[in-house]
Amino acid sequence: MNVTLADGLVLLQSRLAAAEQRELWLLCRTLSEGAVPMYTPTVRGGRKMSVGMLCLGKHWNGLTYQYEDRRSDFDGLAVPEIPPRLANVARAAAEDAGFTIQPDLCIMNYYSDSSKMGVHQDKDERPETIAAGIPIVSVSLGDEARFVVGGLSRRDPTSPVMLTSGDVVVMGGPSRLRYHGVTRILPGTAPHGTGPGRFNLTFRQW
Repeated sequence: MNVTLADGLVLLQSRLAAAEQRELWLLCRTLSEGAVPMYTPTVRGGRKMSVGMLCLGKHWNGLTYQYEDRRSDFDGLAVPEIPPRLANVARAAAEDAGFTIQPDLCIMNYYSDSSKMGVHQDKDERPETIAAGIPIVSVSLGDEARFVVGGLSRRDPTSPVMLTSGDVVVMGGPSRLRYHGVTRILPGTAPHGTGPGRFNLTFRQW
């Protein structure tokens, strides 16, 4: 079911069937343990994030807040490509929400029971991409999460939205730069064949 939360902000509930969730969970696990493994980023000021991160297509540097082809802030390894299987998921979900995206980068985050993500904007892509309203496509797998979304200012109030495995959030158009974050993971809620924890895949067009 598609739920429009605001103009350009669409929640595709249960967008992925159970079998597809299990397939994608296994793919995420394989990627995260591969030759270019998931790691815990350090951001400006020296703080470590509470999530594990693996970037595909382009790497997001947590110290410079810029994209690059190698993980210069960690181990210097070249960034893996996005598997076509994952890119197809993002394209199809965006179309369901009324948008078009050619995803050339994906940030995969793994949330443990205690992980959170502070309220932020996704604004490090090219200015012309953001100005065009090309969406962010966010896929949830595994444990449920308490997602919060606000307005275009950090001072705007946020509203909670519970995300379950298989849900997809699309933020584009006038909602492309909405502040959002994750305040809680609900352990033990992952469907069979996924979990423990939560993988979140955010697809972007550079």
